[in-house]
Amino acid sequence: MRISGGVARGIPLAVPKGDLTRPATDGMRQAVFSSLGARVVGAHFLDLFAGSGAYGLEALSRGAAGGTFVEQNAKAAACVRQNITAVCKSVGRDPGDLDVLQVDARNVPLGGAELPDLVFIDPPYEIVPDVAPGLFARLSGILAAKSDAIVVFELPGELNLAPEGWTMLKRLGKGVRQPTVAFFRRTA
Repeated sequence: MRISGGVARGIPLAVPKGDLTRPATDGMRQAVFSSLGARVVGAHFLDLFAGSGAYGLEALSRGAAGGTFVEQNAKAAACVRQNITAVCKSVGRDPGDLDVLQVDARNVPLGGAELPDLVFIDPPYEIVPDVAPGLFARLSGILAAKSDAIVVFELPGELNLAPEGWTMLKRLGKGVRQPTVAFFRRTA
């Protein structure tokens, strides 16, 4: 698994051994970032259920200003830190500018000084129906002042999300048991 585009293109990413995480594929990340385009440059991101940190690191490679990674598992969080060091070296950034919170993404205190422009959510597929409503409800409040923020949610193709107060802008991928990514914005 590697960074698929931007300044750090080709940098390999460490992934925890075993089936602890299900990293976003290179092809899916390429499709996501092609869809996001110029929105990434200068953006702040929040990467929930970060796993290897691939979504946030891809954003950093493509010009994001900074962000926060949230990963509860200690081994996966260690991989995120290792990957941050590698990508930051490539893009000429200080890894200390990025935060890694080792907490449950469902309970992370969202908010802070810099509201995210992009929120990447890639939970284990089996918990998506349980965590999605709560996450969108919390993000509605946090992002009230950031009406143009985009939530990028990876989920299996057989699931559909219709969170109250949110509009799905686009969905990439198709097919039952295939990864898909849905883009959401708060409804005006």
